[in-house]
Amino acid sequence: MTINHAITTTAEAYAPATVANLGVGFDVLGLALSEPGDVIRAEWTTETRGIFIREIEGDSGKLPREPKKNTACVSAESAVRAAVIKCGGEIERLVSERGIALTIIKGLPAASGLGSSAASAVAGALVVNALMGEPLTRGELLPACLDGEAVASGYHPDNVAPCLFGGITLATGLTADVIFQLPVPQKLCLALVTPDVEVPTSKARAALPKEIPLKSMVQQTAAIAQLIHALHRGDIELLAAAMERDVVIEPAREHLMPYLKAVRAAAKQAGALALTISGAGPTLCAVCDSDEVASHVSEAMKTVYDNAGIESVARATAVAHGGARIL
Repeated sequence: MTINHAITTTAEAYAPATVANLGVGFDVLGLALSEPGDVIRAEWTTETRGIFIREIEGDSGKLPREPKKNTACVSAESAVRAAVIKCGGEIERLVSERGIALTIIKGLPAASGLGSSAASAVAGALVVNALMGEPLTRGELLPACLDGEAVASGYHPDNVAPCLFGGITLATGLTADVIFQLPVPQKLCLALVTPDVEVPTSKARAALPKEIPLKSMVQQTAAIAQLIHALHRGDIELLAAAMERDVVIEPAREHLMPYLKAVRAAAKQAGALALTISGAGPTLCAVCDSDEVASHVSEAMKTVYDNAGIESVARATAVAHGGARIL
């Protein structure tokens, strides 16, 4: 099996934040953001064998340094194993003789609803693949990315898929052949606000109902169908309406999101078409139809938290069509 590019001594990868669920598409829909994101640097080393963390920046000491517990290390190790199985030869010799040191630069806070663990997992797999000369395709990297994500929040691709492939994705399973990229409306812009409140994914999942009424299932299914139809039509207003039709997830989680109703009201007054919880939260995502509106909406949402005495970070952003990339 040939290697696509020359094996290099160092590599660097960027993986974007993601918004999972898009309101009604729990665990199956997600989109990649143009900013913010994580960066991981990797280099071959003779210091030791295996993959290890040299340094983590921007996490305030919260992320595990132990390789088996760190999402980036787990995905990187999985990608190396996949490359050895596929290619053998020089890659097998390299990994038997050297180690790989990772430097993780976190641009995403943990437990924020922006796919922080997925970004680290995707960047970890992508960067070691580049280090090895890119023997694996994006689709072949997916299992490694999911292995890393599983360390933090289980095997579900709603964040990993858009982070790896870019754009808006529909994931109907855990393999690349059942992940589909959906059209992105031309004028779609987003405004985000992340209050300084952690909502671990495990806590957000624990709040969900074990069973739902048939009526709710029908309503939720109809809303997902409307959302996908809106994307194919490029209709942002219809998309926004669909995203706010969630009758299952948001009602169960809204108590974990401080000032959700007040932020939604402020966002719409500033011009937003809809507002939903991003992933497990507490980040809130507003749908807008221009950069200017998104900027005004982000300011309005932050003002709600400022007035409540809660620190927050707000930004206007857009969908990243390309997903994670080598720098």
